[in-house]
Amino acid sequence: MKIAITGANSSVGLNLLAHIASETNISVIAGVRSEKAIKSLPESAQIEPRIISYADATTLAAALQGADCVVHLAGILIESPHTSYASANVDATATVVAAAQQIKARHLVFISVVGASPDSSNAYFKSKAMAEELVSSSGLSTTIIRTPILLGADTAGSNAIINAASAAKTKILGGGYYSMRPLDIDDLNKAILHCCTQQLAGASLHELVGPEPVSYRQLIQRTAKLMGKSVEIGSVPIWLAKLLAAITSRIKAGGMTPTVIEVITTDEVVASNADKALGITLTPLLITLKKILEHKKNT
Repeated sequence: MKIAITGANSSVGLNLLAHIASETNISVIAGVRSEKAIKSLPESAQIEPRIISYADATTLAAALQGADCVVHLAGILIESPHTSYASANVDATATVVAAAQQIKARHLVFISVVGASPDSSNAYFKSKAMAEELVSSSGLSTTIIRTPILLGADTAGSNAIINAASAAKTKILGGGYYSMRPLDIDDLNKAILHCCTQQLAGASLHELVGPEPVSYRQLIQRTAKLMGKSVEIGSVPIWLAKLLAAITSRIKAGGMTPTVIEVITTDEVVASNADKALGITLTPLLITLKKILEHKKNT
């Protein structure tokens, strides 16, 4: 079978390509936005890099032609002067859905976020919910997977944790007492491949999180302990961080905003975990932390 991946040069995309190239006979259309991004992709006879755009569904459909399953990874958490939640999370998803319809894809997988809700006052969470609705109402066979913080090689979450754990003293938002359910990036991509190969009919939505609830503070402390270090954790008041972010983001027309801070500090809570439904066995948090430290050591 052939899979088309948008955002193939993201940390999730690169990990997914590595899984496909090393463990399967699946061929891949690796969709990226530029020639520069192509250079970051792994080289494999199974992987065909293509430059794609979300401006026009017909053009995108031509780039994705031949794919049995489309995996839509592309999206943003942090806005910039050139990208907004409306354009990158909603409009781009609409284009991907239309392209998948045109090529008659047998299945569409969309990666969303825990906390997505059409009723959310948070612009990011609301944009992801709007994108979910576009996918689920497409008439295609679809799977939506909502994810928490992802831990793996070169993910933003992993790098932030390792940087904080490496310092003798660090200050984090609200002291880091908000609850998280870190998910191993390998587990997510095994779930994605399960969806691509099974291609169940209808529209399904799953919340897939890690096996253990932990505060961000504890996450840093555990990582530091594995590194043979001890870290003193202080607190940056969330209200103050939001105030400063509101000022700086207005000046820069993007970057860290109160919206992003709210996303980062929102408790990751789910009613039911989808690991069994998605055919995977979750990696223990300790093993995941050891893996990201080993990768950091070797790079």
